[in-house]
Amino acid sequence: MTYVRHMNSSKYCLCPMGYEVNSPRIVEAIYYECVPVIIPDNFVLPFSELLDWSAFSVVVLEKEIPRLKEILLEIPMRRYLKMQMNVKMVQKHFLWSNKPRRYDVFHMILHSIWFNLLNQNQTSSDHVPDS
Repeated sequence: MTYVRHMNSSKYCLCPMGYEVNSPRIVEAIYYECVPVIIPDNFVLPFSELLDWSAFSVVVLEKEIPRLKEILLEIPMRRYLKMQMNVKMVQKHFLWSNKPRRYDVFHMILHSIWFNLLNQNQTSSDHVPDS
């Protein structure tokens, strides 16, 4: 079975962070409509200021990995189906278009930069010492 077929036929796709800060695993899982199982120790999820990751992914801490199968089996089918539907809904936010489209990854990155700059400026102005 090919990698793509494995991804297409899986309910859940493991997304450990690996050695790099950026990993294609989460985007691949979303692309193939597979609910990402994210192992995020010391990792900020992309677009977390906009997206509710708990609605379309499962987050498992490294220390919980021995219980991973149990954790996934405890998720009711109704909850899984809702997460998978939500994966399909957020897909557009992770896709690159030749010509930028509303809410595609290009716009998400721009919004994320804007949000972080705004937040950084807001935090800086909150700490201005009195004259």
